[in-house]
Amino acid sequence: MAEYKIKLNSIADVKEFTAIANSRSFDIDLISGRYAVDAKSIMGIFSLDLTKTLTLAIHGSDDECKEFIEDAKKFITE
Repeated sequence: MAEYKIKLNSIADVKEFTAIANSRSFDIDLISGRYAVDAKSIMGIFSLDLTKTLTLAIHGSDDECKEFIEDAKKFITE
C-alpha cells in the first residue's frame, strides 16, 4: 500500500482520475478527514470536500503503485 496527497480541482479532473482508477484491478481509496471513498466512484468522490487536499491510498503491489502514480502524477501535490 502507498499513500499520496492529491488535489482534484475540477469536474474534468474527477472524470479523468476515475477513468485512470477504473482501469486498475486493485483497490484505490480517497480519504478526506474521517471519510474514505472508493476512488473508482465519481459519486463517492463528489461526496468529499474537493476544496481540500485528499489522501490517495493505493492497495496494490509496488509495481502496480508505480504504474498508477505515473498515470495520475498530474494530480499529486506532495
